[in-house]
Amino acid sequence: MSVTASRFERLAPRILGVQAIEKYSSSPELVKTICIIRPGSNRHFSFPGFSCPDKRGMVPTVLTAPIRSLTSVHLHSNMKRFLVLLFLPFRLLWCFIRTGTTVLANLVFLGMLVIIFFGIFYTPAITIPEGSALVINPRGNIVEERSVMRPFAQQFNKLAGVPLQEEIFLQDLLDSINAAATDSRIKALVLDLDKLGAASLDQLQVMGEALDQAKKQGKQIIALGDNYNQAQYYLAAHANEIWLNPMGAVDVHGFAVFKLYIKELLEKLAVNVHIFRVGTYKSAIEPLIRNDMSPADREASAMWLGNLWHLYSDSIAWQRKLDGAVLRERIINKNANLDAANGNRAQAAVNMGLVDALKTRPEMMQQLQQLVGPGSDKQTFNSVPFGQYLQTLTPSYSGDSTSGGKAAQIGIISVSGNIIYGKGGVGQIGSDAFLAQLEKISKDERIKAVVVRINTGGGSAFASELIRQGLLQVQLAGKKVVVSMGSMAASGGYWLAANADHIVAAPSTLTGSIGIFGVVPTFENSLARIGVYGDGLSVGSKNLPANLATGMTAEDKTTLQIGVDYGYRRFLEIVAEGRKKSVAEVAVMAEGRVWDGASAQQMGLVDSLGGLKEAVGVASKLANVPPENAVYIRLPPVPFLEQFGPAGANLQKRLAVWLGQIALPGTPLHSELNTRYGFLLDKSDPHHVYAHSLLHEPAALLH
Repeated sequence: MSVTASRFERLAPRILGVQAIEKYSSSPELVKTICIIRPGSNRHFSFPGFSCPDKRGMVPTVLTAPIRSLTSVHLHSNMKRFLVLLFLPFRLLWCFIRTGTTVLANLVFLGMLVIIFFGIFYTPAITIPEGSALVINPRGNIVEERSVMRPFAQQFNKLAGVPLQEEIFLQDLLDSINAAATDSRIKALVLDLDKLGAASLDQLQVMGEALDQAKKQGKQIIALGDNYNQAQYYLAAHANEIWLNPMGAVDVHGFAVFKLYIKELLEKLAVNVHIFRVGTYKSAIEPLIRNDMSPADREASAMWLGNLWHLYSDSIAWQRKLDGAVLRERIINKNANLDAANGNRAQAAVNMGLVDALKTRPEMMQQLQQLVGPGSDKQTFNSVPFGQYLQTLTPSYSGDSTSGGKAAQIGIISVSGNIIYGKGGVGQIGSDAFLAQLEKISKDERIKAVVVRINTGGGSAFASELIRQGLLQVQLAGKKVVVSMGSMAASGGYWLAANADHIVAAPSTLTGSIGIFGVVPTFENSLARIGVYGDGLSVGSKNLPANLATGMTAEDKTTLQIGVDYGYRRFLEIVAEGRKKSVAEVAVMAEGRVWDGASAQQMGLVDSLGGLKEAVGVASKLANVPPENAVYIRLPPVPFLEQFGPAGANLQKRLAVWLGQIALPGTPLHSELNTRYGFLLDKSDPHHVYAHSLLHEPAALLH
């Protein structure tokens, strides 16, 4: 058997990795001589009895190698081919499995994405049944600043089975109620308020006004619930009928303010808190230097708190056709009413005229079926949830401020939280983001007026002044500025609003608090207890700069007090200029005193009473732009990752060090310090001077 040279040339490179030419004899058993040609080799070997030819001008390297029988080579080739064919099905199966698994995983991933985005963006066709009831069942806190990430977070958390703190956008509720008032398909409104969270009195007032308009349009309003707290009951009072579970209660008990005072704690921890303030009623920092409420703070708080309580109680008394003074007396003597009802709190509510009927849930369902008919499943009543109903509506103030339209617009900016110098974070008013948006508004020729909806107790005096300057630039660009005050716009909140063309506040708004303070905590004594001391030298000044480890010198204290005094005078001048009053007139209203909105209007600190709708109406008249052209303008969003890790984490660490880890997370003390005093530890503020009322959120009064 012979093998051709061409075939060997194809096989040899696989075996030897070189080019080869076979020279062989006629006998297959003899040793074959292989002449191996290595390109570029300079070595030459001679082999007896064999002449190795040159090829393509290359010097060959001669090698003899014993090669087994060609028959054996052929058999090996056949065996290899047989094994390849034998294992081919298994190889194909493995390729199929490997490729199929990858394709399947990709398909599953793409399918999940499609399902998620389908769930977020798909809006099924919604049919509103004739003669149905619109169910107003808000779940969570009422907010006025819509979260950008919230729709995505809700869907992801729903898929993961993780609960998410619910929030209800106030304007969504108002849009639903206002639309239902004139919708012939809607026969009644049902208020299911058991899951309603925090809401401020000004928010409840505007929702109550919308319910009153629906009643005037002939809509029957039924409020039902297992229990009612003060916020829930305020809305329920606007219904034609109020139903209560026989084991339930109406908890209307009045308003109160409560503070934790930590002077003694700081003394035990040897923390030196250096206070610099101006104003008899600037009680914001009293919890740091007292163990109880000062007479001045008690006097000022009693005035605005009493005004808000009368506003609340008179409203529900009028809705329930009761005398306000009589109702307040009944609430004060609630134990006598409870005794008269043999301890039955539900019956006591009926006796006080707060509810109309006691009904179990099945009885409520039966009564609603009689009113609007049974639902499609015959088990419920003919109804539509407000969330579904809302999807059939065009949201108010939803025009796209970035569109290419040329129509004149009124921009609405809604902000809430502490005023922070710099970027700020979630739940804060950062001066950088605010100023960036105001600069865009100044350059946008379509926007003729801006309504700033604010809800803040104040914060950094420097940041407040920067925002005020930004609003002045908007006015210099020929645009009108109207401020709409929410539940609270005090101290720094009033500072930035003072020069607006018009200020609108709700009767229950807490505002004023014209005063500033500075706080510098130092820990030299605390550190000395554990053997830590600070020392150094300074060139160019008499003393070391004030720091946590060495305390403050008398000169440092004088410098900061001078700055606080100047800041207070500047605050008075700004208010006097903006409100067109003398500094002396403003000084009488200042001293850090807090005023309710109605009192502030009487003194000229605000121009008119109302909510966002009224503020938009004022801007419409000032700028000669139709109110329907008003649009919400979002501030630049907080980076995605920072929404999950706001400054509270670092703040908690600082507070833990400050308080020797006495204020443990989850305790009332930790919550109090974190919420009320956390911004004082923000090192980014250039002056450490603050215009803040440090008031509790007014929504807390209703719980």
